[in-house]
Amino acid sequence: MSMTYRGTVALVTGASAGLGVEFAHQWAERGADLVLVARRLDRLEELARDLEKRYGIRATALAADLALPGAGAALHAELETRGIKVQTLINNAGFGSHGALLEQDPAQVDRMIQLNVAAVAGLTRAFLPDLVADGRGALITLASTAAYQPTPAMAVYGATKAFVLSFTEAIAYETRRSRLRVLAVSPGPTSTEFFDVVGSRDAVVGKVATPEQVVTTARRALERGSTPPSVVAGLGNRLSALASGLAPRRLALTVAGRALKA
Repeated sequence: MSMTYRGTVALVTGASAGLGVEFAHQWAERGADLVLVARRLDRLEELARDLEKRYGIRATALAADLALPGAGAALHAELETRGIKVQTLINNAGFGSHGALLEQDPAQVDRMIQLNVAAVAGLTRAFLPDLVADGRGALITLASTAAYQPTPAMAVYGATKAFVLSFTEAIAYETRRSRLRVLAVSPGPTSTEFFDVVGSRDAVVGKVATPEQVVTTARRALERGSTPPSVVAGLGNRLSALASGLAPRRLALTVAGRALKA
């Protein structure tokens, strides 16, 4: 069954680069208007102009620091004042870092948890009543293959993504009697700015996917007759996630630690 995009508004966080840009393009191509959110307003405005010209949709660029407490509720209130109702929420914003926790900047650790966990929960709580009431769209969150086992050298990042995966699957169950489609998508390494922020190529494990491949996986999962609560992008990543779930947890921990050069 195809999703309805035309006549709906999709809010994409982390929309200034990488997967966020690809989500924006694929939803705009299918007729959705967009709200693009990130910290870099210049990039958002350039993207908004391109999407409007290319696809004939309306794109609103909003600069916001989603790592600030209460950012989700504030964004919802801002859109209400503008008369914009959102049918699809794509929680894409997030970042990671590589290295032992002892070596991590405490401020960066706090910001990672705030953006990867608190912002996802806050945005979802703020927009979920509208999404469920309308029922034409979707709630999408970006988890990661790091969510499927402990990740030494990326301990905080992996734990935040485990939260995202568990949280989203639970929301999918809670809203199962509504028409809203809820999906966590777990990419492996993807050719975005993610590893520039991480600061190490040691975090690259396995084949690197393109943003188009990851977003297409998410979109096709949404458009199934019965949307699964979560999907892993890439056959190799799916097999790896399955193996991690079947292996004793201590073994999965050891394998991940060696792969990430912890």
